[in-house]
Amino acid sequence: MKDIENSCKIALVRQVEKEAGVTIFTRCRAGVALTKEGMEFLGYARQVVQQMELLEAKYINNEPPRQRFCVSTQHYTFTTNAFVELIQTFGQERFEFILNETQTHQILEDVRNRFSDIGILYLSKENESVLTKLLEEYDLQFYELLCASPHVFLRRGHPLAQRPLLKLEDLKPYPRLSFVQGNYESAYFSEELFSTVPVEKSIKVSDRAAIVNLMIGVDGYTISSGIFPKYLQGDDIVSLPLDEQETMRIGYVINRDKELSELGRIYVEALKNFR
Repeated sequence: MKDIENSCKIALVRQVEKEAGVTIFTRCRAGVALTKEGMEFLGYARQVVQQMELLEAKYINNEPPRQRFCVSTQHYTFTTNAFVELIQTFGQERFEFILNETQTHQILEDVRNRFSDIGILYLSKENESVLTKLLEEYDLQFYELLCASPHVFLRRGHPLAQRPLLKLEDLKPYPRLSFVQGNYESAYFSEELFSTVPVEKSIKVSDRAAIVNLMIGVDGYTISSGIFPKYLQGDDIVSLPLDEQETMRIGYVINRDKELSELGRIYVEALKNFR
C-alpha cells in the first residue's frame, strides 16, 4: 500500500513538473533533492496553501482566520522581545506565530522559500560583499533598522569587566564564544564581528542559553551589538564597548516582490524601539 502511495506522489510531482516546465527534484540513488527552481516553486505553493486555509476557515467553517507569521533571525534578544510585543498587540484567538533562531544562510533560505515572512541579520564591512551578492541572487531586499558599534559581552565578575573600553588584544587569553553556522562556517556568515581574527580558544554553540552559561562558567566572551536587556540575566552579564573600527547594520530581509504584511509592520515597528 505504501509503495502505491509513493508511486502516486511521484507521478503527481512529475505531472506538476511537466505542466510548470521546471524540475522540482533531482533524483539519484541516494534519494531526492530540491532544485533551485523547486525551492522557488514550493515557496509559492506554500503561500497558496496558506491562503486556501484562510478562505476555508472564513467561508466554509465560519471561523475567524488563523493568521500565520514567521520570523527567521540571528540570535538576538531584542528580536524575541519584539516578537512578544507583536503577540500582545495582535491579541486574536487564532494564530500561528513562528520565531526561528537559526544560522545566517538558513535565514536567507527561509525568506527566499517563503517559509518566513521576515529575516533578521546584519551587514558589516566584513560580510557585506558576499551577503549582498546572495541577496541579489535570491531576489531579496535588505532594510536597515539600526546601526550598532561592537560590544563585548562577558560576566560581571570577569577579569576585564571593570575596564571602560576593550581592545581585541585584551580578549586573547579568554575563550571566544560563537554560534555554529553548519555547512556555511565562514566569516561571511558568522554572527559575531571580527570572526576572521585568529584565537587560541574557541567554543561554538547553537543557542543563546549556552552562550550565556559559558560566559558565566568559563569566562568566555562574544562580540555583538551591545543590545542585551538586563532582565534576561539580571546583572550577571555586562556589555562593554570594543575600541575597534567596525559597525553592525542590523536589518530585516524580505522578498523583493512582497510588501510587509500588517503583522510584518507591527513587528518591524517593535524592532525599531530598540534603536
